[in-house]
Amino acid sequence: MSVKRHYEREFVRTFFTSPTAVKGEDDSAKMIRSASQLSGMSAPDVWVPDNEDATAPSMRDEGVQNIVDVVSENGADFPGEIHPRMVWHRESPATRYQGFQHMLEIADPEKGAIQHIDGFVIPEVGDIDDWKKADEFFTIVENEYGLEEGSLSMSVIVESGEAELAMGDLREEMGKPSNNLERLFLLVDGEVDYTKDMRAMTPTGELPAWPELRHNTSRGASAAGLIAVDGPYDDIRDVEGYHERMRDNQAKGMLGIWSLTPGQVVEANTAPLPPKTGSWLLEVDNRSVELVEEDGRQVYDGDDVSLEETGDGYTLRVGSDEDELDDDELRETLLDMTAYVPSMDDIVDSMEEFEAAKEAGKGAIAMTQSTTIVIDGIEVEIRKDRMWDEATYQAAQTPITLFQDVYEHRPDQHNELAEMYGSDVVERATDVGN
Repeated sequence: MSVKRHYEREFVRTFFTSPTAVKGEDDSAKMIRSASQLSGMSAPDVWVPDNEDATAPSMRDEGVQNIVDVVSENGADFPGEIHPRMVWHRESPATRYQGFQHMLEIADPEKGAIQHIDGFVIPEVGDIDDWKKADEFFTIVENEYGLEEGSLSMSVIVESGEAELAMGDLREEMGKPSNNLERLFLLVDGEVDYTKDMRAMTPTGELPAWPELRHNTSRGASAAGLIAVDGPYDDIRDVEGYHERMRDNQAKGMLGIWSLTPGQVVEANTAPLPPKTGSWLLEVDNRSVELVEEDGRQVYDGDDVSLEETGDGYTLRVGSDEDELDDDELRETLLDMTAYVPSMDDIVDSMEEFEAAKEAGKGAIAMTQSTTIVIDGIEVEIRKDRMWDEATYQAAQTPITLFQDVYEHRPDQHNELAEMYGSDVVERATDVGN
């Protein structure tokens, strides 16, 4: 089934929430006022003025007014999309009604905010019937103010087993004349409430990793033509942990993640983009060690791997394992232990080379990567050959397609991208694959 999209973004890297009203401040809207002025890599692809969990229940009516005031004033200049989060709960009609009333208030064209708002985020959804209830409220809001049906995107936060199962119903339900579920945009994981709903426990009290939920959300988004976003990573000082979570997500096809601070926004905006320079990795005891480039050679500088020459070969030690190898065996072993992370320039080069070969009538070509590995002063040349066909080309195109999507929709990041990669690489990257 082909689903017509009602939104322009094909990729969302960052989902940044900020409280709509802060109690005890002279300006209760100071957090969303500050967020509305972010730009460049500090500004998210999707900004979520959060009138649910991030805002105290007693402040939510004021929070709605703050959304109207701030977005009407600054929304036109905000470089990303704006999707306020409303209150909702699958088991509470009163909460759903309150969220509906808040949507009506924000969407009034005379108040000047809805012109800059792309949609709303609905938390705590349940089974597919509950998603349809939310969708119907969107349709009522659009008809109340003469907006085009489906013009407001709906994103949901998957925070229950019911919602997780409902993702499997989307392909069947979307496109039926009885609903406007084609307005769906993001599927966002909410691991905290999901943990509560599942009655899960860990010895330390920390959240489970929930890789199954993240896989299921990515799969549900892929099947329904939507975008998957992971939930918040609340240890905001653990930058490496945040990067590790994003790398794990990206291997699942989940390229977006919740950001809690502008610092996390910067990290999440840059992490899915191809690196500026390529790097060689050495796999040691199930972990990757980045080799250090020195004069075009890749040098291992660590204690877990050692190499020495013997009379007729080499002794290679990896951890507690030791092998006696000849020249060819050493090359094959190091070849198996190494991996290359291509740069943006590398990916563009390979795609351009394959496009030229395809234009010349070739269906597949061999791409070669070679380098010299240095361990304990001993140099070993390795060479990797990889066949590229149309499927390989399409797979390699994903990071470039993401970059092109960013470049098209985030002109405020053009200067930073040019500084990162160089103007020539940026120009080639925007042209390749088109």
